[in-house]
Amino acid sequence: MLISAVRARWLHCPIPEAQQHVSDFGRITSFDTALVSVEVDSGLIGWGEAKAAVGSSAACRAVVTAVEDELAPALVGQDARRINECWERMYNGTRFGYATSHGRTFPVLGRRGLSVSAMSGVDMALWDLVGKSLGAPVVDLWGGPCRSEMPAYASGGWADVDGIGAQLQGYVGRGFDGVKMRIGVMDGDVATSVARVHAARAALGPDVALMVDAHGTYSPPDAMRFAAGVADVDVRWFEEPVNADDRAGARRVRESTTIPIAAGESEFTRFDFRDLIENGSVDVLQPDLAICGGPSEGRRIAALAEAHQLELAPHCWGSALSFSAGVSLAFASSAARTIEYSLGGNPLLRELAEEDFEVVDGTVAAPTGIGLGVTPRTDFIQEYEVTA
Repeated sequence: MLISAVRARWLHCPIPEAQQHVSDFGRITSFDTALVSVEVDSGLIGWGEAKAAVGSSAACRAVVTAVEDELAPALVGQDARRINECWERMYNGTRFGYATSHGRTFPVLGRRGLSVSAMSGVDMALWDLVGKSLGAPVVDLWGGPCRSEMPAYASGGWADVDGIGAQLQGYVGRGFDGVKMRIGVMDGDVATSVARVHAARAALGPDVALMVDAHGTYSPPDAMRFAAGVADVDVRWFEEPVNADDRAGARRVRESTTIPIAAGESEFTRFDFRDLIENGSVDVLQPDLAICGGPSEGRRIAALAEAHQLELAPHCWGSALSFSAGVSLAFASSAARTIEYSLGGNPLLRELAEEDFEVVDGTVAAPTGIGLGVTPRTDFIQEYEVTA
């Protein structure tokens, strides 16, 4: 299974106006990603996803360049089955030989950011490829699922204080018993966020799990003020309370509240997650497999969660490929308890693949599709690929 080609395509998918929402990222008018393919000499192709931003809209041209001009030359001619070696070749670059002989990493300058995102897409495609070659789901390559099904939570919640209850109740009406809403600077002040969360809980009642996500937009004092304001609301977790660069602030927030703190969707590699844990700033680890270093690195991050008795909840806000990869990781880990399902406008999740990735009655079954179980539609790629 020698690698013959590594390619990436920027897909830019407009979101119909009726499905758009507004958050601290502004009005979300498109969903973008870099679709990565790895082909071997037999003609078999594996697919992956690399993201230029943790949110929806982003220019992915730089990711495409990184995949095709930097990573592809290092991988063409290599055995696609040796995924660990391929990962080390990408991460260590020209110092790969030193890394293998000394038994430690010698990463290139781009050990974070778009370089690792590009690696993520290639790594994901390699796992898909090897699964296909063996006729097995990727989760089976990792020892199989820990459970036969898992609950999913509906991820959305942008409405104002008067509409948030009805919006979240609409999610529950589709079978979800867990929901997540957005808070933070988009609300203008902490009091408004607190009021929206109280309105949400009043509408949902006590039996629906309620998560909140600030997208890292609070200052530590504002995050602590918010946590105190919703202390009696039974919040399942408080996601990204402060800027991901503010490790000290994150620790202060966690120490101030009994609400579990979730983070990690904008972190890169096991080393960032190790730092989060050692800093004492997180209870729930949320790697995005299209950003953090791919499924290979996701498995290492899952091992950290398991070793430190933390929860694992992969960030699944992306295409059908990163959703499937995140689901596979969650099922393979004893630390995972729930799966994120986007209810925002997302054609990459619902239209890219020939397969259906709708969640039924708020539950996700263990993956059974070969590889990642995603077959990208050729007509979709042709319609939305950015070629200019």
